[in-house]
Amino acid sequence: MGNAQSPTTNQRFITASRAFSKEGLEQKRSLFASLASQSQSDGKFISQSVFQEYYGIHGALMDRLFQLVTQERNDGRLTFEDLIITKATYEKGTPDEIEEFIYRLCDVNGDGALGRDDLQSVLESIERTIFTDEVKETGSAMQNGRMTVFLNSATFSNSKQSMSLKDLKSWFSHVPSVRKFLGSLLMTPDPGRPGFQVPNLDYPSNVDSHVLILKEEFAWHVGGALTPQEAENWKLLYHSSIHGLSFNTFLGNISNGDGPTILVIRDKEGYVYGGYASQPWEKHSDFYGDMKSFIFQLHPQASIFKPSGANSNIQWCGVGFSSDSIPNGVGFGGKPNHFGLYLSANFDRGHTFSCTTFNSPSLSKSNIIIPDVIECWGIQLETGAQNEDNRPGAVKGTVLDRFKEDRNMLKLVGLASSSN
Repeated sequence: MGNAQSPTTNQRFITASRAFSKEGLEQKRSLFASLASQSQSDGKFISQSVFQEYYGIHGALMDRLFQLVTQERNDGRLTFEDLIITKATYEKGTPDEIEEFIYRLCDVNGDGALGRDDLQSVLESIERTIFTDEVKETGSAMQNGRMTVFLNSATFSNSKQSMSLKDLKSWFSHVPSVRKFLGSLLMTPDPGRPGFQVPNLDYPSNVDSHVLILKEEFAWHVGGALTPQEAENWKLLYHSSIHGLSFNTFLGNISNGDGPTILVIRDKEGYVYGGYASQPWEKHSDFYGDMKSFIFQLHPQASIFKPSGANSNIQWCGVGFSSDSIPNGVGFGGKPNHFGLYLSANFDRGHTFSCTTFNSPSLSKSNIIIPDVIECWGIQLETGAQNEDNRPGAVKGTVLDRFKEDRNMLKLVGLASSSN
C-alpha cells in the first residue's frame, strides 16, 4: 500500500516544485537542511519544536499549521517534500487555493467547522506571537479581552454557528491585519513580515500610557490597512486630556507636519473609533481627500471600512463658515450634517451615521456622539518623503495661517459675504 501511494506523493512534489525557480528551490533546500540538522534527524525531517522556534508562531495556531504542513500525518516529521507542497499552495496557489488553505488553518481543532472557539484560538496565538513578552507569558492571551474586539466583528452565518469561507473573507476585509498575519506565517521570519508589524507609538515621556486610547493592538489593527512604511512610527500630535478639548489647539498641533494622520475618539458611551486621513487637515468648503483614507471601529468591535467608490466624499474640514450647509468641524464620508463620522468645531459633540462612502454602519451606540477623549497621531515618514510645503507655489505657514489666507481669498471673490 505504501508503494502505491509513493508515486502520488512524488507527483504532487514534482508539480509543486514547478512553482519555484531553480534558485528558489535551492534556497528552500538549504533552509530545510539547516532546520533538519537542528532537529537531530540525520537531515531527514524537521521537528515541530525546531519549526516553531524558527517561524516564531505560538499557541494552537502553530500546532494546526504544523499539522497541515505535514499533510495531517500526525507523525511529527516535516519532510522537504511536505515543505515544497505546502509552500506551493500557500504562497504560489490561486487566490481560491490560498483562501481555502487559510480557512483550514483557522479551523484549529480540525473538525471541518470554523467556529467561534477556533477564531478565539487563532487570536490568542496572534497576540502571544506579536505583542509584548508579558502577554506571551500569560496562560491565555484573551484573558484581558484585548483581542475580543476582533472576534466581535466576525459573522457566523451557518446554522451550526460556524463561519463559511464567504464569512471569513468578509471578516478579513474588515481586519486586514489578521489576514496579512495568517498569509505570511511561512515567510522568512523578520520584523517586516506582513501582519507582524506593530507601529511604534511615540509620545512624551511625561504622558502616562494608560491615558492613551490607541493601544498597541488597535495600532496593529489600523496599521494593517497601511503600507509598511506608514505603519512604522506614529507620533502623538494632540490629546484632549493633555491639550484640552480645543479645535484650534488641535489644528495648531497638527500643523507641524503635512503627513497622514490618525484621528481616534472615545465617546461617553465607551465606544472607540476614528479615521485615517491621508491628506492634511486643511480648510475646504466641500469634501476633499483621496481613496487612501478610511474610517474604523476599535471597541467594542474592530473593523476597518475603506472607500466603496460610491462617491468621493472622503475628508471634511470646515472652519469659519456661517452657513448651515457648510458645517464647521472635521469629518469623513456621507454628506454635510449627515457624515459617516463628524466632530463639531467646538469638539463637544458630533455624529456618526451609516454611509455609502465607506459602506460603514454608525460607529457608535447612537448617532449623536459626545466625545470623552480625542487623540490625533501623525504618521512619521522617512526624511525625504513628500512634504507639501516644499512644493513650488505651496502656501507656507501653519494650518491656521492657511485658513486665514483662504478666508481672505473668499472675500476677494465675494464668497465670504454670501455665507454670512
